[in-house]
Amino acid sequence: MSAARLPRDLHPVAWWVWALGLATAASFTTNPLVLLTIVAVATLVVLARRSHQPWADAFRLYVVVAVVIVAMRVLFRVVLGGSVGGGHVLLDLPQVPLPDWVLGLQLLGPVTREALLAGLYDGLRLGTIVICVGAANALANPKRLLRSVPAALHEVGTALVVAVTVLPQLVDSARRVRTAQALRAGDSRRTGRLRRYLVPVLEDALERSLALAAGMDTRGYGRSAGAPPSERRVTGGLMLVGLCGVAVGVYAGLDHTAPRVLATPMLVLGVLAAFAGLALAGRRVARTRYRPDPWRWPEVAVMLSGVATGVVGWWVSGHQILVAYPGLTSFPQVTLVALAGSVLGLAAAAAAPEPRTVAS
Repeated sequence: MSAARLPRDLHPVAWWVWALGLATAASFTTNPLVLLTIVAVATLVVLARRSHQPWADAFRLYVVVAVVIVAMRVLFRVVLGGSVGGGHVLLDLPQVPLPDWVLGLQLLGPVTREALLAGLYDGLRLGTIVICVGAANALANPKRLLRSVPAALHEVGTALVVAVTVLPQLVDSARRVRTAQALRAGDSRRTGRLRRYLVPVLEDALERSLALAAGMDTRGYGRSAGAPPSERRVTGGLMLVGLCGVAVGVYAGLDHTAPRVLATPMLVLGVLAAFAGLALAGRRVARTRYRPDPWRWPEVAVMLSGVATGVVGWWVSGHQILVAYPGLTSFPQVTLVALAGSVLGLAAAAAAPEPRTVAS
């Protein structure tokens, strides 16, 4: 067996690129068949390649959040504007009159099939994106991910640690608190059990994340060496030019009435200036690497599978519009290209090595 196929943790950046590719494909369609295929692909890859670390169990929480999002979108369609655009009425609710200054909204009223399907499709798209992000969090080690952060951003590494570890720590804390409370008697009422369960979980998860951040700060993580004032001014100027260039380029790209010289050229100039500023600022950060994460062909294969899924989703949205955005009056259609693009994400499960097991 080659060294690339030995049990090990895949590079976290590869998992995040793969997940963002799936999320990109989901953002380009409202077809429920394609979206459910992407959800199935993400779920199968997580089940096949997640480790036994605490953050791997966070995927269930993301699935629950996605289900809540879909339910809330459908509920909002019922409560606010259930008959916007007309259609086949499924439920005739009494309408509550609203003031004249509330335009485009109605409270309750007739609920049509088309309105419910519109809410379902929109919620399913957003829920699929959430599940893709949850797959990345379940597969990628959040602590090792910070090793790949550009050196110029190490000064905000402490805040990043707290942000990316709260949810995984929350799942681990919930499991430990539930086990501890099962061993002792307590309030049998539902409200009492929730209070005894929720407060320790939130407190323990936040304390563990802050302890990790404090440990990194004590060890000098992200501490930069002194720099002359001229270098700091140049770095700040490059970052400011990059920010302005990206802002102007994006605005001109969205506004077709703006001069074309302000679109792509300004966007490219802003990106180059931002990268130059990051590289110059990163020279002040001195760091060493212990056991650097390898980048081998499985990482490339996983990354390319996600990128391919995103590219196919983008192509379908431009060339097969009725497939990407199906109508609300007929059953959604799907093509072989759209399904094949979503299934390409499964290649990550075959290319990635088995996760490394932690000895107990």
